[in-house]
Amino acid sequence: MPLQILLNGAKGRMGQTIAGVAGEMDAVIHAATDVGDNPAAHLAGCDVVIDFSAHSATRRLLELVVAKKKPVVIGTTGHSPVEKKRLRALAAKVPCVWAGNFSIGVNLLFALTRRAAAVLGADYDAEVIEMHHRYKKDAPSGTAARLLEIILEERKLAADALRHGRSGITGERPSTEIGVHALRGGDVVGDHTVLFAALGERVELTHKASDRAIFARGAVHAAHWVVKQKPGVYDMQDVLGLK
Repeated sequence: MPLQILLNGAKGRMGQTIAGVAGEMDAVIHAATDVGDNPAAHLAGCDVVIDFSAHSATRRLLELVVAKKKPVVIGTTGHSPVEKKRLRALAAKVPCVWAGNFSIGVNLLFALTRRAAAVLGADYDAEVIEMHHRYKKDAPSGTAARLLEIILEERKLAADALRHGRSGITGERPSTEIGVHALRGGDVVGDHTVLFAALGERVELTHKASDRAIFARGAVHAAHWVVKQKPGVYDMQDVLGLK
């Protein structure tokens, strides 16, 4: 039997793309819902929920999947750090893959960024630059946020080390600062660059996405994986065996 998916956020760009690739990956869209709909009526017949909706709808969805003990894949972004911490505690009651980016290439970028941040010390200034289409509602992107988390973790820095853009007389750049820059325009699917700059050399790690289908296939792959897992919050590093 194909995997039965309840797709929440079905009218969005990612939702439509997931619906388009599901059939080629031994899966079917059992039900399609969007913000304002009530997915509760469709949970009984599905194997797993995939959510690419709005951050304001995540808590209600998690309450529903926890009540019905359904695995869930969450790709929705835009949650504040405090909000995300609370939601992850709720999500841990069922098998859950929560990721800001489902592409294999981006998840390799996460692993390479962790290695680079560990090897390149404070002499290497870290900056994260991302660009997305003009319609994206949150900034920085979920992928950029994860890249920043990785650098903060490796350098043992708190979130107040992040500097979102620069303007005016900023003074010299402190070594503990991590720059964040979000660009928006056109139809860019998603570009991310992690830059480590020292005196005399610069290391850049870049991923450019040209087709949204790479994220959709990753989400469906995660859905197949998560239905076999115990309750807990996983990410694509777990799904792809990169940890």
